[in-house]
Amino acid sequence: MRILCPNYDREDSLDTILEIPIQDDMFASNTGGGRLQTLAVWVKSQAANSNSGRNAELQLLLNVVGSPLIPCPVPVDQGITRSIRDCSIQASTAKYIVQQYVAATGGQAALNSVNSWYAVGKVTMSASDFHMSDESVSASSSKGRGEIGSFVLWQKTPELWYLELIVSCCKVSAGGNGKLNWRQSAAEQSHASRGPPRPLRRALQGLDPRSTANLFGDAVCIGEKVINNEDCFILKLESNSATLRSRGSSSFEIIHHTLWGYFSQRTGLLIKFEDSHLLRMIGKKDGSIFWETSMESMIEDYRYIDGVNIAHSGKTLVTLFRYGQAGSANHKRKMEETWNIQEIDFNIKGLTMDHFLPPADLKKDSDADDQESTP
Repeated sequence: MRILCPNYDREDSLDTILEIPIQDDMFASNTGGGRLQTLAVWVKSQAANSNSGRNAELQLLLNVVGSPLIPCPVPVDQGITRSIRDCSIQASTAKYIVQQYVAATGGQAALNSVNSWYAVGKVTMSASDFHMSDESVSASSSKGRGEIGSFVLWQKTPELWYLELIVSCCKVSAGGNGKLNWRQSAAEQSHASRGPPRPLRRALQGLDPRSTANLFGDAVCIGEKVINNEDCFILKLESNSATLRSRGSSSFEIIHHTLWGYFSQRTGLLIKFEDSHLLRMIGKKDGSIFWETSMESMIEDYRYIDGVNIAHSGKTLVTLFRYGQAGSANHKRKMEETWNIQEIDFNIKGLTMDHFLPPADLKKDSDADDQESTP
């Protein structure tokens, strides 16, 4: 059936030509205008269901791809100033590689001169459907050309930051005030993240070299690998057991969260940032369910801004893998984000603690949580 139908989402838009199968029972007791009225109600309900599913999809992208945290806090200036003596060969090699990275991104003096910064960028996100675990999955094969959006990120320290990310009219705000991390959106109630305050992963994707150096200050060098025709050193960092326990609860536990940094032997720059996160949902009857999340970020287009070498583009690929429940099929899904930095500046005047306050309702919850000694 083909029929011209008004657009019920936007009154000022063009009418929609519908070419859809219409069920017979929709016309069983209606004639004339009643038929069109019944059709209109049905069409509007279908559009609402479609929008609801799309909004849920966007929210998943914003949370998983757009605003994840790294697994552990970043120590202050540890990677820049710590001596390479009195360490194992793997640890001392890693510290030497970090020192080369500091030099490649502008040097210690240039990095220490930055006390705050902001960045504005554009993103394109896409995701595949859920597939069986043995099927080949590609995020680029998702419907459409991807969701387009933009973000702005302010930061004073690795634990003091604020992000606003908007993709296709869906927005998420996230931040850290030095005591806790939080996330807020129209689709979800504001909530605090479990565990100690941690940096935003996006900041470690070439935007904050000083924090990146400090993050890998406790890493070990585990070998070499060729990435995009570049010989790279691989630095590995494991989140400690205390941090993992603080991020868990009675219903789930974090089994491991591991970071890898791939540093070019030629330039000294970080060109790939990878982490893997395994979570176990504690079941009562059918056994536990495991969710494994792997993220790989390729970091490109380094340019000097006021003496600091900053990455201006990149791509992040996320793989979600669900398995473990008895009688349930394993599923896999891929998500992808490409990003470009449009503007970045340092030492922002007037950037005070008020810019990093959590939402009012979350602040009350976090105060109560602090009294109960729960994150």
